[in-house]
Amino acid sequence: MSSALVSAFRTPDLRRKILFVLGILILYRLGATLPSPGVDYTKVHTCLDEISHNQSAGIYSLINLFSGGALLQLSVFAIGIMPYITASIIVQLLTVVIPRFEALRKEGQSGQAKMTQYTRYLTVALALLQSTGIVALADRGQLLQNCSTSSEILRDQSIFGLTIIVLVMTAGACIVMWFGELITERGIGNGMSLLIFAGIAARLPSEGKQILDSRGAIVFTLVIVAALLIIAGVVFIEQGQRRIPVQYAKRMVGRKMYGGSSTYLPLKVNQAGVIPVIFASSLLYLPNLLVQLTSGSGGATSGWQKFVQTYLVDPSNYVYIIVYFAMIIFFTYFYVAVTFNPEERADEMKKYGGFIPGIRPGQPTADYLGYVLSRITLPGSIYLGVIAVLPNLFLEIGNSGGVQNIPFGGTAVLIMVGVGLDTVKQVNSQLMQRKYEGFLK
Repeated sequence: MSSALVSAFRTPDLRRKILFVLGILILYRLGATLPSPGVDYTKVHTCLDEISHNQSAGIYSLINLFSGGALLQLSVFAIGIMPYITASIIVQLLTVVIPRFEALRKEGQSGQAKMTQYTRYLTVALALLQSTGIVALADRGQLLQNCSTSSEILRDQSIFGLTIIVLVMTAGACIVMWFGELITERGIGNGMSLLIFAGIAARLPSEGKQILDSRGAIVFTLVIVAALLIIAGVVFIEQGQRRIPVQYAKRMVGRKMYGGSSTYLPLKVNQAGVIPVIFASSLLYLPNLLVQLTSGSGGATSGWQKFVQTYLVDPSNYVYIIVYFAMIIFFTYFYVAVTFNPEERADEMKKYGGFIPGIRPGQPTADYLGYVLSRITLPGSIYLGVIAVLPNLFLEIGNSGGVQNIPFGGTAVLIMVGVGLDTVKQVNSQLMQRKYEGFLK
């Protein structure tokens, strides 16, 4: 990997792209530390220090993870990239339900541009909704819980002051979306994934130092060793795939003969990526958010509110872990079924004269692909569930009580490893293209 990066910096075009990506990431981290107008930054950091000493994670760990810690600081980029991710997932899932979206997906570049436009509109709406909820919780002193001055972090608690904060956070989410699209168009790699990667990586030094200060050098060393083992396992599984051989028959087009080649159809063990973990975490985040928004000053009194506060708040609770694990498995099967259509793949292979040796083209090929995919999805879903709940199990065993104290587990590792592997592959592919062109010259 180091040789690929050295070669990339020696290539002027790739060097410009890499420096452009680094510049955007610096601006993103600057906005993540810039406080929103009307927020008492000193009291926010005081509350964050109290929370870290009390080892209280709260229900905002996922969004705070994706924003690189900007959410709990109520910065300009506090909402981060989550609205765009949610909007992209919703639009992608709607292609199965709405025929109009399905037709746009098949139109090519023009249809994709229209889908991107719908995604942007939905992102703005979700960012406005989410920023309103976060500001409402901060105004009521429920965002930074277990803090004595949590209700004083907003200087101006008037309607006008709260509206300004909501608009600034919504605008910040739109700027983050624009940053991600700029990286995808003019840089290297997927822009949204790299922004999440930068946010997670920015938190690792402070969380590592917190473990070192609170638990000592021995525990810190064990955490590092465990992190390396988890990363090695994640890399091994992420690279694993089932290669289905595909043979293309020879065919004459005019005076030229095409086909006659053999290739393979790669089916990854983790075909769904980190999307099921995001889905499950988001759904588990919503009930507690609704409880805090609907409960009165005296606290929750209804049955469902007590159930949520008892079982779906503490990440180390066994009910929380079981529900989380089951939802990840369900969403893995659901997302794979939505994104990979065996009938479409079988029709494409049949259209271009391709077939799987020993399998008849058409419906038998679709049935075979569906069978193989279902066999692969089971270990992939279990793998995702185990990696995602590892921090929760560590919390229960070690009784540390805060997800932020396990910085190398779960969603963070899945995202960092996946984004790192994908970015390195794109750098290598662009290097190979330039070397190949130079050889022809």
